[in-house]
Amino acid sequence: MAELSKTEADAGATAGEAERGRGLKVHHLRPAPGAHRKKIRVGRGEGSKGKTAGRGTKGSKARKQVPARFEGGQMPLHMRLPKLKGFNNPNRVEYQVVNVAILAELFPDGGQVSKADLVARGAVRAKLPVKVLGDGDLGVALHITADAFSASAREKIAAAGGSVTES
Repeated sequence: MAELSKTEADAGATAGEAERGRGLKVHHLRPAPGAHRKKIRVGRGEGSKGKTAGRGTKGSKARKQVPARFEGGQMPLHMRLPKLKGFNNPNRVEYQVVNVAILAELFPDGGQVSKADLVARGAVRAKLPVKVLGDGDLGVALHITADAFSASAREKIAAAGGSVTES
């Protein structure tokens, strides 16, 4: 009977230890089968990827390390590129600007103003888009058609009794 109770006590202690010791530990972790492959040691004899070691035969690239940027004596890319820093956005829209003060000078009687009228008076060129800016004062009512308007230009044209239309 004593042996039986001793065995039960040992079983209980073992179960308690098993409870504490359960769980995943760092030293249990292993890579998935086939995930870890040995490194290929090139250039270490003819039996194991040796001899030319993937460099082909002869030539400067077979004999020594040549920088990746080397272009065989041609002017390298890093010397061909422009030296100044910055970024030119190819999608940027370059507007010709016309201020409200210039519109007041060119059209003192008011009325309709289009891009063609501005071209005829020599304020802008024909092929580029036009933006009206709010610098200056406007005393006459102008009904202007242009590609873009600044917020201050819209306010000044509306205050003078005119209107804006974006084309």
